[in-house]
Amino acid sequence: MSPAVDARETGRRVEDVLDRIAAGGDREACAAAEELVRVLMDFYGAGLARLVGGLGEEPLRPLLDDELVASLLALHDLHPEDVHTRISRALAAAGDPAQVLGFDESTGVLRLRPEPAGSGCGCGGSAGGPAGQRALEDALGSFAPEVTRVEREEAAPQPALLQISTRPHAPARAR
Repeated sequence: MSPAVDARETGRRVEDVLDRIAAGGDREACAAAEELVRVLMDFYGAGLARLVGGLGEEPLRPLLDDELVASLLALHDLHPEDVHTRISRALAAAGDPAQVLGFDESTGVLRLRPEPAGSGCGCGGSAGGPAGQRALEDALGSFAPEVTRVEREEAAPQPALLQISTRPHAPARAR
């Protein structure tokens, strides 16, 4: 069984290798390495396009939740879902209950507002923190690599909790 492959980590590794080659100062070697990456991407992309074209969209449906498959399809512009649907998939995969305020396709900026916790307590909350942010970035990298930056706005203020109960009993008056 092959080890798990993470699309974002693989991208980082390729960038690291290209950076190391570039740091060597040999411009020809750097250009050749970048061309090699482009040729391989074109080759694998063409093969995936044939597979997707031959299978059609319906047999792909069960695979669209798989982050590796989704990232390959999105990377090669073969994913059957639009970017907004894939952003929703990424939020669900990361467990981030956020409201999408907008996505600017020209800049890659996704604007989110945390949704309040589902408890109804009005205390707010989301999958925040460094671990939650990392999970969101990884999911977006897989499902919607078009997103290059996430901007979070503050959560909308929650209305005050109105408690309805019976009136307290008035003390009995002395007669």
